[in-house]
Amino acid sequence: MAEHGQVEYAVADGNDLPAHEAMYERFVHLVLVGGAHVVNIVLGLAIGAVAGHWGVAFGIFLIATLVAVHGFMTGARPPSIVMVIISLLALALTAGSASPA
Repeated sequence: MAEHGQVEYAVADGNDLPAHEAMYERFVHLVLVGGAHVVNIVLGLAIGAVAGHWGVAFGIFLIATLVAVHGFMTGARPPSIVMVIISLLALALTAGSASPA
């Protein structure tokens, strides 16, 4: 049977909570910036393939990649979110127009 004494928590050498929290923060940042970049690529493909505006799509691919690299290197998250909004606006503006021949 299990003993019902006081629970002892082992504290190992090297159990560094600030390092774990910093790694978690980096992981969340990677997921947010990387996820925003994937969303921008999908929106660019929608603009290019569905609406037929490959020039706009290429511009989104290029700018979104630059924004993602900037976000990964500096730790900035808002530019990635702003780029998703810009891509959504570009999709809305190109979806209603006729595709170029």
